Amino acid sequence: MNKSLIIALGLGISIYACTEKALVTPTPDITAVAPKLPATPFDYQNLQLPQGSNIASNFFNNGTVIIDPISSNGSGVTNHGATLGRVLFYDKKLSLNNTVSCGSCHHQDKSFADGQQFSKGFEGRITTRNSMAIVNPITQNNMFWDSRSKSIQDLSLKPVQNHIEMGMENISDLVVKINNTPYYKELFKNAFGSSNATEERISSAISQFVGSITSNRAKIDVAASSFTDLEKLGQEIFNSNKAKCSGCHGNGTFAAADGPNDPYGGGSFSGNKDMQGATNIGLELDYKDNGVGQGRFKIPTLRNVALTGPYMHDGRFESLEDVIDHYSSGIKPHKALDPKFKDAHGNVVQMNLTSIEKKALVAFLNTLTDTEMIKNPKWSDPFKN
Repeated sequence: MNKSLIIALGLGISIYACTEKALVTPTPDITAVAPKLPATPFDYQNLQLPQGSNIASNFFNNGTVIIDPISSNGSGVTNHGATLGRVLFYDKKLSLNNTVSCGSCHHQDKSFADGQQFSKGFEGRITTRNSMAIVNPITQNNMFWDSRSKSIQDLSLKPVQNHIEMGMENISDLVVKINNTPYYKELFKNAFGSSNATEERISSAISQFVGSITSNRAKIDVAASSFTDLEKLGQEIFNSNKAKCSGCHGNGTFAAADGPNDPYGGGSFSGNKDMQGATNIGLELDYKDNGVGQGRFKIPTLRNVALTGPYMHDGRFESLEDVIDHYSSGIKPHKALDPKFKDAHGNVVQMNLTSIEKKALVAFLNTLTDTEMIKNPKWSDPFKN
């Protein structure tokens, strides 16, 4: 082989190796700016859930509520633990190149969704699913669009390690990075009695912060008696056999009832098979993304839904009106379609809503918006002025 060719090949291999290493080596952050935190921590541990909702069975241990395996007192959320979690949630150092935080794809003013069909990851890569809102997650037994996590603890570091989202595939590198960041010393000591960061403690703190995010101050919670006639009509339609909305989005959380004995958990509705809080709503006849399986995706909460568009796992619908149009006349006859959308002969039953019924539904869904939650400083970005 020609000597110059050998040299060129060798240089090419060396450059490639360096490039690959650069992709997996965390970028140090030498300009870290400390977060601005109150002298006295916010109250996180007194969880304020909406009436008619319950903490999910996954967060119980012998009758005690636990967000994570570290905290065992009270709700499993401590004020100092969630304070640390808040900083971690918004800290871009959790990504490989210090450009993306959890908060980059979960904006408080959008109920912790991000308003995009798909989100931009740490190298500008684009996610394949829409960022889900975070509202009362402690009431849910299944997490992510494909229900792959059964707890906030299991969920907490998956986006951090994702090769598209944040790229920190080696968590031990993250632990080193956090331990080398001065402002975390006191935060970890306050939360866990020691300044040392570990994978378990990082996960625990993020879990506590995310678990503390609750909504219970929407119009439907505090002023239902003052509903307009249109809002009242929308509520009636929402709960009616014609629209069937409350069949999937029930109780105070307006999310799937997905506990062990619930319809979308392992209840008799599914022949005691765990439905994982997911169902097929007839978006396609042939799904490219099958979700949990057979085109079934997690049923999301409708709390703050007016703030969380675009909608569905792939963000295909821009507006609530688009979503309602789908249920009114666009349901596809998929073989795994939720039974509530089929008649006794297996045929699709469209809702066939009138124009005024559609407007009324939108009006009612707007009563689920909690403006206090999206402005509460305890869930805000501590790195912003």
